[in-house]
Formats: sequence, C-alpha cells, structure tokens
Amino acid sequence: MADETSEAAAEQQHAGGAEPQLLIRTQYVKDLSFENPHAPASLRESAAPQIEISVSVNGKSMEGDDHEIELILTASAKRGDEVAFVAELTYAGVFHLSGFTPEQLHPLVMIECPRHLFPFARRVLADCTRDGGFPPLMLDPIDFLALYRRSQDAAATETSGGNGQQNNA
Repeated sequence: MADETSEAAAEQQHAGGAEPQLLIRTQYVKDLSFENPHAPASLRESAAPQIEISVSVNGKSMEGDDHEIELILTASAKRGDEVAFVAELTYAGVFHLSGFTPEQLHPLVMIECPRHLFPFARRVLADCTRDGGFPPLMLDPIDFLALYRRSQDAAATETSGGNGQQNNA
C-alpha cells in the first residue's frame, strides 16, 4: 500500500513533464567588506594570526520558482588581542527550483544551493585577503549537510520548552 501511495505521488509530481529542475540563473557578490585596521604594521608581523571563520546561509523565495540564496562568510584574524583583519562576504545566487515537493525544497535551498556557490565565494574571499596584503585565505570545503543538521537540531531544541510544549518566539 505504501509503495502504491509513493508511486502515485511520484506520477502526480511528474505529470505533464514536470521533472525536478535546479538552474542557477545568476550569482554575484552582494556585499564585501575587508578591514585591515593596523596596516601597515600588521603586514610586517611574522607570526601567523589565529583565524576564526563563520558560515551562514539565508534563502528567500522570489517570483515564481526562483529563490535567492545567500552564503555569508566571515573571517576574523587576530594576533593576541589585536585584530589583523576582518573579511565579510555575502555571496548570493538566484536559483530556479521547480518540480520539487515542499519537503524537498528547504534542504535543497540550505544544502545544495550553497554547495554550488561555495567555490566562487571561496575564491572571492581568497582574493580579498591577498589584496589586503595577507596570504590568500583558502577555506576548506564546507559540509553544508552537517550545518543543516546542526541548525535543525538547534531549532528542535529551541522549540521544545523542556515539557513538550513549543515556544513560538
């Protein structure tokens, strides 16, 4: 019975040739900031700075089946208590996502789309730090599935009030 239900749903989804489709319409630097507050002294330092990286993903629906996905990368480098540099990049893309079920759409927006944007954002950030006088910051690949799972777990923890009730914040 379950097989019949899933087959019927698949047939209904693909009726009329509506195959699932992911197209990248465009991608672009939406916001880029580089701060080198102690230059040129910071450029003469020989000790490697401690670098912290933060990653976030935002998605919003646009007209039709188009979605804007933002990959936000922030790199902060310090030597002791002194900031060497701060680089902030919002790299975005417009994706056409059609033929997907609502259950498939959210993971697609938060995992697959940023995975396509990442290599380009990585290059922009590397060029930015190099142009700021530092060695290029070459980010390791990001596991967007793990990020998605952590955010889902955090959201589930946040919505449970310890007594089985949901918080609507």
